[in-house]
Amino acid sequence: MDPVDPDRLARQLGAVVGDAHVLTDPALRASYETDFTGRYGGRARLVVRPADTAQVAQTLRLCRDAGAPVLPQGGNTGLVGGSVPAGAGTEVVLSLRRLNAIGPIDPDARQVTVGAGTALAELQRRVRPHGWDFGVDLASRDSATLGGMIATNAGGERVVRHGTTRANVAGVEAVLADGSVLDRLAGLPKDNTGYDLTGLLVGSEGTLAVITRARLRLVPELPERVTALLALGSLASAVGVLAVLRRLESLELAEFFTADGLDLVLKHARLPAPFRTGHPVYLLVECAARHDPAEELAALLEEAGVAGEVRDAAVGRQASDRRRLAAYRERHTESVNAEGVPLKLDVTVPLADLPQFVADLPGLLAGRARPYVFGHLAEGNVHVNLLGVAPADEEPVTEAVLRRVAEAGGSISAEHGIGRAKSRYLHLTRSATDIAVMRSVKAALDPEHLLSPHTLLPLPPGEAGR
Repeated sequence: MDPVDPDRLARQLGAVVGDAHVLTDPALRASYETDFTGRYGGRARLVVRPADTAQVAQTLRLCRDAGAPVLPQGGNTGLVGGSVPAGAGTEVVLSLRRLNAIGPIDPDARQVTVGAGTALAELQRRVRPHGWDFGVDLASRDSATLGGMIATNAGGERVVRHGTTRANVAGVEAVLADGSVLDRLAGLPKDNTGYDLTGLLVGSEGTLAVITRARLRLVPELPERVTALLALGSLASAVGVLAVLRRLESLELAEFFTADGLDLVLKHARLPAPFRTGHPVYLLVECAARHDPAEELAALLEEAGVAGEVRDAAVGRQASDRRRLAAYRERHTESVNAEGVPLKLDVTVPLADLPQFVADLPGLLAGRARPYVFGHLAEGNVHVNLLGVAPADEEPVTEAVLRRVAEAGGSISAEHGIGRAKSRYLHLTRSATDIAVMRSVKAALDPEHLLSPHTLLPLPPGEAGR
């Protein structure tokens, strides 16, 4: 920070984006300085809110000239501290929420161009009346932005059918650390002219460039849907039922949660119990098609029931009933947060190992935390939420869980990224060569290490923004 005139950068940025969009008052900065979990945060030098790509480019030039590290931020729904300040007043939070324009739908290409600050729910509201949808959906759809989803390669609830965000992005526009603009918005289905720069930026967590717009692939909005909540005796049974349900081309969602998590949802979301008696594990599935998929789903559920796997089932075909059943899974995050500030470890384990991994958690935690698990069963994606972890136990608990994941051949981050929460554990599931290549890419695109300096591949203390 300039010791002679600490407000100089704020004035310069105000001339670019307007003084009302440069926030220096602590009360106005506060919501941008702490992440969704409440666990990660710090004090920002300021928050700047540009309105378009040109303003983002000029903002990055000014911050580079001032030696100010920059943290791109979307809806601030992240769980690993990747887009909030880590220090005490040196970093600039670059909020992209004003970049929320949605272009016209291109029905021939089945694509649409959106600003990075567009909320997922707003995109859904825009395209669904025209018979289209976006292939990625999240419980945080009302606040999660497309730029943040791309930066973290969000997965969400429909990966089983449509893949992660990466599979649904046809192109991006982004601004590099020096203010130059990279335009890869053509969205061509075939383009073999060199490196896949779009693919490089998806999942880069704001460390290589600031994504400003994206060209997204659309999928048909399927008119017929059926949702089922299944009561099961174990996670192994859930895996077995999923194997049967995978025969359905219409299968779009397969989410699991346990009795402990459901108890929290019933307590904090004040929902009625889904069944007369409780069960150890629940599986939420949804099918979507142009024809009614209920008959196919019922036949396979009967097959699974005959095999002794399904203990009870509730089926919803009307939109209100489907939303009611989905709420038992989607309201887990808010219910866990209402119980306390959790330590969140979003991981992937091979599906065959998932039941044993969950069974091993109490032993790994050794009484140092209360675990609540739920997630996306088809991908082996487990959201491990740990309550009651003492500050002194955070590191050993995290390492114990993530080492168990690594030993199983899994990933220490399924869809929220590494952020700053897991950067010290990256070596558990990425080789030294992997990390060296990533450092080389970072050095080439951001040689001064000004973009998201504490995220993914941080420099040693004192070197960020050198």
